[in-house]
Amino acid sequence: MPDAPPATTPPPRPAAPPAPGPSYAAPPSPAEKALYLSVLRADQVSLRELMEQDAAAATRLLELGLLSQYVHQEWVVAVNPRVATARLATTLREEAGDLLARAETAGAGLDDLTDSYEATRQRTRIAHVFGQVQIQQRLLAIESDHWDEALAAQPGPRPPEFTTENPRVRAALARGAVTDILYQPVARQAPHTVAYAATATDWGMRLRVLDEPFARMLVFDRRVAVIATADDNRSGAAFIEDRAVVDHLVRLFQRDWERAVRVPWFDEVGRELPETLRAVGKLLAEGLTQRAVASRLGLSERTVAGHIARLRERYDAETLFQLGWLMRDGGRHG
Repeated sequence: MPDAPPATTPPPRPAAPPAPGPSYAAPPSPAEKALYLSVLRADQVSLRELMEQDAAAATRLLELGLLSQYVHQEWVVAVNPRVATARLATTLREEAGDLLARAETAGAGLDDLTDSYEATRQRTRIAHVFGQVQIQQRLLAIESDHWDEALAAQPGPRPPEFTTENPRVRAALARGAVTDILYQPVARQAPHTVAYAATATDWGMRLRVLDEPFARMLVFDRRVAVIATADDNRSGAAFIEDRAVVDHLVRLFQRDWERAVRVPWFDEVGRELPETLRAVGKLLAEGLTQRAVASRLGLSERTVAGHIARLRERYDAETLFQLGWLMRDGGRHG
């Protein structure tokens, strides 16, 4: 019986390239290209020899698929770059598809946690603060931040300490911020409040009087509202950042503001209009537009708009034409 033929050894197969990582983001470096060319010229090189020569370059060439290691032998051969590129592109497309599929379901199973988080955040949007010092510190932090609008409802008589110049508010007014304040008629009976109102009007505030009861509150940028929570209106306050609540409080303020009475605070203290306001009114009386007034006086349009708002408040004018008519002869017809 003849001997059986020897078993045929299957040809070695190149190892599959590893999963792509961050190293795929850049093309081969000069050192890596040089190592690839040395393997190409030598036909095949042992992996051990290649790792001894430049382990980092050899590892990256294997990752890129430009070198292939035989499974059962320690030989490495150069791979046609076109083939390596095609394999890499296929792998990346497959991984990209997998990532897109995972992105679609990234939030699956987290709905209950999302609801809990938002409910918790909703509760923390109302902060209760007690003590005049603590309240003033928190108000100071808000006033020191950049804001463009402040609405204030201040019922009852105003203590003298609250009718002095506030440098933070003054700076905001100087850059064009809007500040509207509601008083009750009792405020007009206090000389220090009237004097403050006249001076504040000069800065750019608008102060009206409403002969109705209303609650004390402050609103900054329609973003945060502050309301009194204590009977004395001073020892407790709630700082509210809930958008729905703040919007509701703004609507209440605007309703009261429209019913409130404009007060000629300058006349109350026997003062003439400030020179800048008088100059703006004179140009309006000549028929100039807001932009033309700003250009003539070398002021920004926003600053002139603030001056016009104060003049309209002073003369109870609804339109620029009406204001210009009332401002003829320097406003003495008002």
